[in-house]
Amino acid sequence: MINLLELYIKLVGLILVGVILGRKLPATFPTRLGQFLFWIGVPISIVAFLRQTDLSGQIWIAPAIAYLAILLGAFLAWIVIQGQAYLTNSLPQPSTQGSLILASMVGNTGYLGFPITLAMVGKEYFAWALFYDLLGSLFGAYGLGVLLATRFGNAGQNHGQMAKAIKAILINPALWSFGFGLLFRQVTIPPVMEFGLDTSAWCAVALSLILIGMRLSLLSSWYKLKQAGISLVIKMLLVPLILGSTLSFFGVTGEAAKVIVLQMAMPPAFATLVLAETFDLDRDLAVTALAMGSMVLLVTLPFWLWLF
Repeated sequence: MINLLELYIKLVGLILVGVILGRKLPATFPTRLGQFLFWIGVPISIVAFLRQTDLSGQIWIAPAIAYLAILLGAFLAWIVIQGQAYLTNSLPQPSTQGSLILASMVGNTGYLGFPITLAMVGKEYFAWALFYDLLGSLFGAYGLGVLLATRFGNAGQNHGQMAKAIKAILINPALWSFGFGLLFRQVTIPPVMEFGLDTSAWCAVALSLILIGMRLSLLSSWYKLKQAGISLVIKMLLVPLILGSTLSFFGVTGEAAKVIVLQMAMPPAFATLVLAETFDLDRDLAVTALAMGSMVLLVTLPFWLWLF
């Protein structure tokens, strides 16, 4: 409970700082901070934390579970859409269907999942969260997510955006730093450099939470509450409950299982909003799901920690 209280103070405090700064600073500042974290901050934190994590055991199963969670979320959202069509003899607009499915399947396992994992489980099992995000969520968002977005979105821009999505995956510095970090684990560096690297990593974690607050401060849409609620029930309750109860069959138990459950229970990723804007999906639904999910997490997080 003490760790959870400390986490809440840090989470809420840093996000509130971001909300305040987001309303005071120029609108371009969050974009530039995001670019800094994307190209420098997050890669440094990945390299630093990889030096302190345990890579033994069945860690490679983490991305496989991530894909299962993504597919299960998309399938449950599709079931809900078909059920609505059966009961009401009407279907939501394709753009709304696309945003609902995306919000149900892709979670914020990086900017939000990483600091929560570090706070509640520690550095030793951080690699499980890292593998889940970089080898699972990333490809789920910009792989399957793009395919779904092209299916439900504006068909006029599909081919060019598909190429951009593939390029975004290939040049993603987080993936490259992940590979470099695995090699750099074997290199011995002076304690002063180790301390500087670790400090820089934690600063990047803090800045990522501030960035979330800054982005939330710019969200003004609260429409589509019903559809957003459906996607959050699927993403933050049903998927982690169903798959979390089966982790022992995959040989994942203890702290490793806790990390996987926390990653599965994260709210929708900002990538869902990026895809909604890029492919002309239902932006209002994406925005509402993001804002609601960030608040719902404060309620669901203690439940998952207690249950697992």
